[in-house]
Amino acid sequence: MGKVTGFMEYERLEEGYQPVAERVKNYKEFVIGLTDEQAKIQGARCMDCGTPFCNSGCPVNNIIPDFNDLVYQGDWKNAIEVLHSTNNFPDFTGRVCPAPCEAACTLNINNDAVGIKSIEHAIIDKAWEQGWVKPQPAAVKTGKKVAVVGSGPAGMAAAQQLARAGHAVTVFEKNDTIGGLLRFGIPDFKFDKSHIDRRVKQMEAEGVVFKTNTLVGELPKGSKVTNWAKDTVSAEQLKKEFDAVLLTGGAEQSRDLPVPGRDLDGIHFAMEFLPQQNRINAGGKVKDQLRADGKHVIVIGGGDTGSDCVGTSNRHGAASVTQFEVMPMPPEQENKPLVWPYWPLKLRTSSSHEEGCQREFAISTKEFIGKNGKVTGLKTVHVEFKDGKFVEIPGTEKEYKADLVLLAMGFVSPVATVLDAFGVEKDARGNAKASTDFSGGYFTSVPKVFAAGDIRRGQSLVVWAIREGRQAARAVDEFLMGASDLPR
Repeated sequence: MGKVTGFMEYERLEEGYQPVAERVKNYKEFVIGLTDEQAKIQGARCMDCGTPFCNSGCPVNNIIPDFNDLVYQGDWKNAIEVLHSTNNFPDFTGRVCPAPCEAACTLNINNDAVGIKSIEHAIIDKAWEQGWVKPQPAAVKTGKKVAVVGSGPAGMAAAQQLARAGHAVTVFEKNDTIGGLLRFGIPDFKFDKSHIDRRVKQMEAEGVVFKTNTLVGELPKGSKVTNWAKDTVSAEQLKKEFDAVLLTGGAEQSRDLPVPGRDLDGIHFAMEFLPQQNRINAGGKVKDQLRADGKHVIVIGGGDTGSDCVGTSNRHGAASVTQFEVMPMPPEQENKPLVWPYWPLKLRTSSSHEEGCQREFAISTKEFIGKNGKVTGLKTVHVEFKDGKFVEIPGTEKEYKADLVLLAMGFVSPVATVLDAFGVEKDARGNAKASTDFSGGYFTSVPKVFAAGDIRRGQSLVVWAIREGRQAARAVDEFLMGASDLPR
């Protein structure tokens, strides 16, 4: 422990943001990271608890007190070694993770938590600047071949671990570039895609082969996805050519809102809207791009995806942006004695909200209204939760003007194409049914086929995807070799 009294002497320091007026003019990252000295002081706030709950609060079980202390000591090189021992991609999580570790921080019981995420961000940025992040090819090859289907954070983490264990790994991705929803779902102003690109180069140097524009299974009839693969490969072919197959696709089936007027033009899923802007930013072309310029935008859904729609709409130059959430407004301050060390229910205001957004809580859309086949507004009512269901509050009906409506209410399941192609048994929610038990972990109902990430657990966080990818890699390695030295 670097400084015994650090948590009493130093206050939490948040990372900075560029001013709103500047950042909304472009799609570049705008977070201002900590300086070396600032990170050192924040590391000194770590209490080095006898039982560090931050470790268990973190899905990948980062060894947080250790790297906090190393940063305080100025030993950045060993800090990245400790961080990489549990997390393949801290450059991803240091930017987009909501930091459940900080909610679990012991200091958070009655004070401001240690700024763990900002320290992690500082460590990995320093590591790239100093050239410490290098390929780690396996010294010995096993002769075993593994196919990874899906190149999001779960697939990337699994592929890297398996390649380092000596297996020949091929990653299949239906889109034209690697990253899954990490690339196409998260706006560039939150997460620049160069972070994915340099990890892909590292993994290629470690022996991973990436096959883009390749769909496993068949194209779903009536699919609206705009960048489906040019090539297809059958499930039978993968099972024949590879010793193991790991399914790591995302939960891409968006939750719909089947109310009157849903068929009006101008109502779109968030995942029709967000990926288009990311493609444009990458230099691609999108025919008839969905734009919010000069429009009154309604975003239905109060989570991160909805917030991303708000930020993108503001950058388009929307006339107004309003975000709906069906749940009541949470308290601004959580009840720490009640919820610690678990993820608290409290009002969260994102950087996109700060850029301009009207937020409405406990509100439900009853009907979309339109003219000449195009949406012009919504009819809403306020609701309260009673006896396990939402009940309308009489006299709270209201109409909102809308030229563009974005549905950002989460995702219900994976697109069934891959699971059906392999004949994998599904759970009640339509996800791949695969246990995470130590014995036979991540095995599906189909021999030598495994599943991990959102395709198995449903919509979740990037950090959970990395955890599942790492654990599934160990399960695959054990299956192929009888034992594994990979961490679980």
